[in-house]
Amino acid sequence: MGFETPITIEKVIKGMQENKYVLPAIQREFVWDDEQIEKLFDSLMRGYPIGSFLFWKIEPSHLKDFQFYRFMDHFHERDHRHNEPIDLIGGEITTAVLDGQQRLTALNIGLKGWYASKQPYLRWNNNSAFPTRHLYLNLLNPPEENGDAYEFKLLQEKETKSSSEKKFWFKVNDILGFNEIQDAMFFCIEQGLTSDKRTFPSSALMELFRIIKEKPLINYFLEESQDLDKVLNIFIRVNSGGTVLSYSDMLLSIATAAWKKIDARKEVYDLVEELNDVGEKFSFSKDFILKSCLVLSDIPAIEFRVSNFTRENMEKIEKQWEPISTALNETVKLLSSWGYSWQTLVSAYAIIPLAYYIHKLGSPSNFITSNKFLEDRARMRKWLQIALLKRIFGGQPDNVLRPIRKVIHENLDGYPFSAILNELKGSPKSMQFDIAELDGLMAYRYSQPYTFSVLSFLYPWLKYDQQFHVDHIFPKALFTSKELRRRNIPQENWHLWLDHYNDLGNLQLLQGPTNIAKSADPFEEWFQKEYPSPESQAITKELHFIPEGSLKFEDFPGFLEKREKLLRNKLANVLDVLITE
Repeated sequence: MGFETPITIEKVIKGMQENKYVLPAIQREFVWDDEQIEKLFDSLMRGYPIGSFLFWKIEPSHLKDFQFYRFMDHFHERDHRHNEPIDLIGGEITTAVLDGQQRLTALNIGLKGWYASKQPYLRWNNNSAFPTRHLYLNLLNPPEENGDAYEFKLLQEKETKSSSEKKFWFKVNDILGFNEIQDAMFFCIEQGLTSDKRTFPSSALMELFRIIKEKPLINYFLEESQDLDKVLNIFIRVNSGGTVLSYSDMLLSIATAAWKKIDARKEVYDLVEELNDVGEKFSFSKDFILKSCLVLSDIPAIEFRVSNFTRENMEKIEKQWEPISTALNETVKLLSSWGYSWQTLVSAYAIIPLAYYIHKLGSPSNFITSNKFLEDRARMRKWLQIALLKRIFGGQPDNVLRPIRKVIHENLDGYPFSAILNELKGSPKSMQFDIAELDGLMAYRYSQPYTFSVLSFLYPWLKYDQQFHVDHIFPKALFTSKELRRRNIPQENWHLWLDHYNDLGNLQLLQGPTNIAKSADPFEEWFQKEYPSPESQAITKELHFIPEGSLKFEDFPGFLEKREKLLRNKLANVLDVLITE
């Protein structure tokens, strides 16, 4: 590997357009924002170094061994965020970019394409939220007049039309149409931008011409080895600074290079989007998908280490990809049926054991609905609730996933809830609760992510086929100084209301329509109206742990104390915590 003769930006841009310069699968995708693109062109104009590049020469005989992608010349944050795959066949040598993708893509967008990022305050499904913007240079704003930077901006065409003594926007990609440097001068003369007192427009445009078409500014090393392992090691080394590739990035890259029949990158990204679109939406990542692949494929080493990302392991995952993705889909649908969403599933890794069990059963299509799996679902749900509340997947999740996988693998005649608890008993990841932890659960409050898991223990009967709400039993709209004063509650006691209306004891789970109808009605009035008969009131009190006694707002502190005692006793019973006091 050695330094090669530098080339011009125009030459490398042409090469990208002709697919002579491509991206290997081990590269991450384009992540630069508009300001970074603008600053790159400003640096070029000011003569700042933009760093060297690392290219990889691939012989024609090896093109079929790897997956490659086209360089992006237009970016749409919603509709076009991923590079397009390309099949390279033929007798020509191809150059892959190992280091410098972000800079080269920024040059390609600025000189040959456009950029469309989401504008604030507009919805993602609104096409107007993603206006197409091209790169422009203001030829009437010298660097010394605006903080020593050339004014490059990604703008919509309509934004460049307003006339001003300080604005003349030159579309940067038009520079490629100039054949000689004199064309820059002629352009300025035609546009009336030259005079004895104003030389900046022509000098700036001529300098842009030199930078793009004449100066050999692309300095690069060329690696000629065809050994993938060596190339990967070089790639990891050169990417150890800046935006570092995560292990999951590397795993995905190697999987893409190793899989023979499936495009790993496309499949993983598609599965992420598919899972996240279930129910009330989730927020799974490619890290979660790839970790699930390692676990569900029964690969012994599940850590994100390069040494574990062997071609053999990747081929094993490829063979099982369809059943793995099916199991993950069924698991996420099961979660949704339990009422979980991106707001309440506080640990994605906690569902991997559930997916592993479903995978080992062959992902039966009726698992979520059949009475055959009723007990399985109940044990799995309770296990998940405990796992989330005990936060056993915090820190080093691999140390939990390995023993749980082993227990499940050895116990497929039903989800081994008790066996898993026994396996982890006495370890730092124990799933058993004590009195102090029970009291910790009682401390969760409204809008905290773990609150739903606590409440779901109390509502095992609730059906989540409709949208549900975490509801304030006594509406929070009533908890104001004005309302307390109106009800003649002594001011020295106001804290008993104002500090505690978000407490667990004032929260319940209600189906959405019921909660909307309840609105801000005082609880006693709503309760009497919604449940007029003594029988319906008794049933509702039992289901929602409503204590006997006054339901008046003025008696809220007493209600809260009694209800928290009911909730604490119920949780202690469910979690097998012995209360001695």
